[in-house]
Amino acid sequence: MPHIAAPRPPVTDARESAGPEKTCIITRNLSAFFGETAAVKDVTVTIPQQAVTAIIGPSGCGKSTLLRCLNRMHETVPNARVDGVVEILGTSIYGEGTNATAVRRHVGMVFQRPTPFPTMSIKANVAAGLRVDSKQRMANQAEDEIVEEALHRAGLWDEVKDRLNETATGISGGQQQRLCIARALATRPRVLLLDEPTASLDPLSTQKVEELVYQLRETMTVVIVTHNMQQAARVSDRTAFLLAGELIEYLPTNELFTAPRDQRTEAYITGRFG
Repeated sequence: MPHIAAPRPPVTDARESAGPEKTCIITRNLSAFFGETAAVKDVTVTIPQQAVTAIIGPSGCGKSTLLRCLNRMHETVPNARVDGVVEILGTSIYGEGTNATAVRRHVGMVFQRPTPFPTMSIKANVAAGLRVDSKQRMANQAEDEIVEEALHRAGLWDEVKDRLNETATGISGGQQQRLCIARALATRPRVLLLDEPTASLDPLSTQKVEELVYQLRETMTVVIVTHNMQQAARVSDRTAFLLAGELIEYLPTNELFTAPRDQRTEAYITGRFG
């Protein structure tokens, strides 16, 4: 089997003395459709709190669709629907009376390409999520503190602290992606979803985002879709392998890459298809 980059020691190892893993996300018989076509098929999985879970698989296998089901973004696509159950911290996000906007405040998402709001300043981009709900509007001082905190957590403060009122499109692509992460962090979500967040970035920017992802597990649950198996090995505690919309295998990352239990997983990670 070809060598896969060795994962960093999982943080969960260091936390074993603190007790068993706590659950953050549960899906039960989750299926997602575009019209009559199922892109995700009957996925049941449990994702732990304060850990990074990677989702890997070939193009078109349903990785991004599964991710978008976890914050009710899938339903924004015309003729798309979801069957099954998704629970986050014990609450069914598709339950009757559950507000999709409220779900997305607690479950942030960052997309493949940086998506800063081009007409807004760096500061306004980070604060944008705070202004969605009028009940959450706050004094300028409090907003400034939250913006600074989010930029610090995204590892971007020192690079942009003197440029907060400049347009967000004036910084590099890698900085723009970390700005989008800061924007997601500003609402203090419990979960952060990352859909191939480094696919369009250069190696140095990719490294910075990976280091950030690795650090964020200390305070939140992160789920990352990646086409890069080395990246999954570097940043995640657990990895799920999807194929044609089905969950084939879900194991601790080191185990999945070194001793997969399903022949299809082994074939994929050794490069025989995908």
